[in-house]
Amino acid sequence: MEMTELVRREDRDLVSVDPFAGLVDLQAEFDRWRQRWRDLLSGEILPAGAFVPLADVEETDDAYVVEIELPGVDRRDIEVLTTGRRLTVTGERKEKERVGVLRRRTRRVGTFRYEIEFPGEIAEDEVTASLNDGVLTVRLPKPAAERPRKVTVS
Repeated sequence: MEMTELVRREDRDLVSVDPFAGLVDLQAEFDRWRQRWRDLLSGEILPAGAFVPLADVEETDDAYVVEIELPGVDRRDIEVLTTGRRLTVTGERKEKERVGVLRRRTRRVGTFRYEIEFPGEIAEDEVTASLNDGVLTVRLPKPAAERPRKVTVS
């Protein structure tokens, strides 16, 4: 074959490929495995299909504040319990009715459970919980004896 001869190839459509498309799925899978290990190490084995929602825990001088991500969860489907120094939040994110075909799912549905034990006592009678914009905020005040008191130096 001489260098001047052309080799015919089939005409094919060009397809753009996103080399990072699989990273979203990989990240979701990594998050699931990380949560499973966290559950195993903490002794909290959840029923199949249950999940632990993401949360931030903040300690202030007078309270612990827990913010739990619960988008799409109705306040009637959430239960908040306190026992001693422990907060337990359970509930269910229900499957919504769909008109079309679900092509991808990264949000979890089903039952959830979030549990944490605080290092200090909480004033159980003063605990408040509110759900705004898909974030459950639970404020757990410390008893007066646990709160730091500023002492003026004379």
